[in-house]
Amino acid sequence: MSAGTYTPRPGAAPLPRMIAAQTALETRMLLRNGEQLLLTVIIPTLLLVLFSAVDIVDTGAGESVDFLAPGILALAVMSTAFTGQAIATGFERRYGVLKRLGASPLPRWALMTAKTLSVLVTEVLQIVLLTAIAFALGWSPEGSPLSVLLLLVLGTAAFSGLGLLMAGTLKAEATLAAANLVFLLLLVGGGVIVPLDKFPDAVQSMLGLLPVSALSEGLRDVLQHGASMPWAQAGILAVWAVLGLGAAAKFFRWE
Repeated sequence: MSAGTYTPRPGAAPLPRMIAAQTALETRMLLRNGEQLLLTVIIPTLLLVLFSAVDIVDTGAGESVDFLAPGILALAVMSTAFTGQAIATGFERRYGVLKRLGASPLPRWALMTAKTLSVLVTEVLQIVLLTAIAFALGWSPEGSPLSVLLLLVLGTAAFSGLGLLMAGTLKAEATLAAANLVFLLLLVGGGVIVPLDKFPDAVQSMLGLLPVSALSEGLRDVLQHGASMPWAQAGILAVWAVLGLGAAAKFFRWE
């Protein structure tokens, strides 16, 4: 037996392994949280089933699910990347979790990368589930999957930046209240289940600039109407992503 075979080798793990481990931890914590599951899975599923099965809102010609499914996918992205991430990160900041992780060998940018990857993993699970339910309800999507993917990525970046900005600047209790309030307001006024043309003309243009409205309408243009790429909505999401992530990077406080 050669000397030093069992000699300890203290030190940090390779960076990719640390990010992968933190991503897995963040994902497990998110999926075990009852409030998070309510926001990310139960509410979108119930809205999709209820409003597709019962004629509550006039969604225009065609099957209700063809209008609702893209909006519910946008809601799922918002619930995970914005509401869920803002609340979870806000309380981690309050309890000193972020401060302790920031002092670990895992760089702070890598921690945020792990949180983002966790959001993406959760969104994949959400989209698979909601798509399966929508197909069972008679959904017949059209359009390019690549256009859908680009819109979802831009929407995730936009909502993630806004969620981290809120979590890194407000107190945890304020983040909890504000994130849930914004979720409800955007659910009602963001074109998710109520068409934007049902609102007064004076506010339609302003509502169309909201990130959830841009994502809902963009996905609807592709999946319901077969558009190639709704560049106007993609541009709105890109602007929100740049502003949100830039502001989060500048103003986020770890303590």
